[in-house]
Amino acid sequence: MKQILVPVDFSDCSEYALEVAAQLARKLNGVITIFHMMGVSEAVLAKSELHEQEEARYYMKLAKEKLKRYTDKAYLMGIPVKTIIQNYKVFEEINKVAHEQQIDLIIMGSHGASGLSRLFVGSNTEKVVRSAEVPVLVIKKPHHDFKIENVVFACNLKAESHKAFQKALDFSNLFGAELHLVYINTEGSNFLNSRQIAEKVADFSTIIGHSHTVNLYHDFSVEQGIFNFAGSISANLIVIPTHGRKGIAHFFKGSIGEKMANTIKMPIMTIKL
Repeated sequence: MKQILVPVDFSDCSEYALEVAAQLARKLNGVITIFHMMGVSEAVLAKSELHEQEEARYYMKLAKEKLKRYTDKAYLMGIPVKTIIQNYKVFEEINKVAHEQQIDLIIMGSHGASGLSRLFVGSNTEKVVRSAEVPVLVIKKPHHDFKIENVVFACNLKAESHKAFQKALDFSNLFGAELHLVYINTEGSNFLNSRQIAEKVADFSTIIGHSHTVNLYHDFSVEQGIFNFAGSISANLIVIPTHGRKGIAHFFKGSIGEKMANTIKMPIMTIKL
């Protein structure tokens, strides 16, 4: 986790992500790559070649100046920082940058005021999560002293979650944090009895190759159960596996109330299965 990519749009949310990236990079002796998408319109690019070059230089100069001011932060002092400015307009392109720069972790800021499932649906964050081959850490509020002590890994205990679990465990170990594996048992057609759950736990334990306590939590929906369990152990981070291009919304079968949706500000990491 030494190569960290932070996409920035000069908003407060992207600065939240940048500050967390600085803290992780300092702890791990890492390098931060800051990426800004100019998003120059097709109308500009449709001009003559000479005008196009002039326009491109103009917008590039503005972006460089703004990025220089934006990254003039005390918390970045002493940390190796690279900046990349490109004219991408599609957020899926961030995965291309991550591949080219051999990135280990993407950190993004998000308003995320509409609940966990809505956080990833129809947003730039969701677009990055869908395409990213590396873990994506979503930050929703300022963390001047970012700590990782208790991590929740929520999954369905299927074999496909094996590698994501190992990545979450490795990440937790970097900070000496405790990883809490949880299975959310919901009512209705998805409900499992004690015998069925015991079988799933035994099978998953065999797959991951060692015994790791599986916490069982009952709730009305997977989403609500994850949040409630995380709150019960004072978690600092929730890690959720995703199928990437299929989106993350499929992971959830329910929704949470408006009050909870507007108050949850916990960092969330997605790991592609």
